[in-house]
Amino acid sequence: MSIFKEIGPIPYEGPASVNPLAFKYYDKDRVILGKKMSEHLPFAMAWWHNLCAAGTDMFGRDTADKSFGTEKGTMEHAKAKVDAGFEFMEKLGIQYFCFHDVDLVPEADDIKETNRRLDEISDYILEKMQGTNIKCLWGTANMFSNPRFMNGAGSTNSVDVYAFAAAQIKKALDITVKLGGRGYVFWGGREGYETLLNTDVKFEQENIASLMHMAVDYGRSIGFTGDFYIEPKPKEPMKHQYDFDAATAIGFLRQYGLDKDFKMNIEANHATLAGHTFQHDLRISAINGMLGSIDANQGDTLLGWDTDEFPFDVYEATKCMYEVLKNGGLTGGFNFDSKNRRPSYTAKDMFYAYILGMDTFALGLIKAAEIIEDGRIDAFVKERYSSWNGELGQKIRAHQTTLEELSAYAENLGNAALPGSGRQEYLEAVFNNILFLGTEK
Repeated sequence: MSIFKEIGPIPYEGPASVNPLAFKYYDKDRVILGKKMSEHLPFAMAWWHNLCAAGTDMFGRDTADKSFGTEKGTMEHAKAKVDAGFEFMEKLGIQYFCFHDVDLVPEADDIKETNRRLDEISDYILEKMQGTNIKCLWGTANMFSNPRFMNGAGSTNSVDVYAFAAAQIKKALDITVKLGGRGYVFWGGREGYETLLNTDVKFEQENIASLMHMAVDYGRSIGFTGDFYIEPKPKEPMKHQYDFDAATAIGFLRQYGLDKDFKMNIEANHATLAGHTFQHDLRISAINGMLGSIDANQGDTLLGWDTDEFPFDVYEATKCMYEVLKNGGLTGGFNFDSKNRRPSYTAKDMFYAYILGMDTFALGLIKAAEIIEDGRIDAFVKERYSSWNGELGQKIRAHQTTLEELSAYAENLGNAALPGSGRQEYLEAVFNNILFLGTEK
């Protein structure tokens, strides 16, 4: 039975189309830099936002009906979400989905019953996957919503809660492997602290690392060959979170010997909450060989929390895709960790939101490829560092010189000339020129 019976498959109609239920830029078979757009942009549906979130906020209850014709909190509702999700993905041509364990089924009072429900629903999902091109991008365990995790999961002060977290991770890994997931994510939503008056930071970080090592060992033992991911987040709900940004998370992984198995799952809204641009955390991850996957959303600069808006900023999407193309792509994909605004509560709004997000990143891909093919920005950056191509620069880069040698060189100079202009305004004009190329009358 069709859940979205008033909505058909979403076609590509091009930029001139005014049909709200059509793609303007996402043309899955269009070839960009030698690859189909669908290969550059492996989009994923976030189970939690799209099929579960109903518009509740801290000041009001649900506005959207996500019951899909069943009673919430039942296994019938869990299966109805599967039916709705697969119909939704097929109509949009989305290739992947992502999930938390308790997105899939209602959590029971006994973990053995929760696990039984997860086995049942994952069997049902496998049935739905047959005959489609839909796959699992990554799975994760929700270790932040239940009150037991008020002090974190890996960072908890309770050994019983720690063991419970380990059990959830084990089952979430089982389900991820069962569904063929390409990755597994640690989202440290409560891995942090409020005050140092009651916190042993070293103890907590060592325990988090131990939990991650156990997850890697178990995952590899059951045949998981994909990447594990950390999703950095600077604040909300904890005041001080251990995975503040990409650089902090990468340092943590290297300190505890986890860097061979883990990469970053970078979320746009989390990067901006850390006081960075989205592009910054992508670049930091990429230059460290750890750019793995992306949570595609954006925040609101006027609000200081995680708003998870569907991306519409083409400037940011273009800069994102520039980093992704320079990185040679992703091992993961683009998960829309995005939710409709509370007043956008209809089924059509769900489709409008994904069309917006997919078109935004498609246009970003097109323009990022044009920037690379144009070459002016890359050529300027190369020229800006050209003084390092000489003998002295090469010796410094090869670690073949000393402070004494450099001091003698500086004394012979007498005074160093100003470095070349950064030409930021020129480069921003180039960016605008390419971004709006073809819009002239």
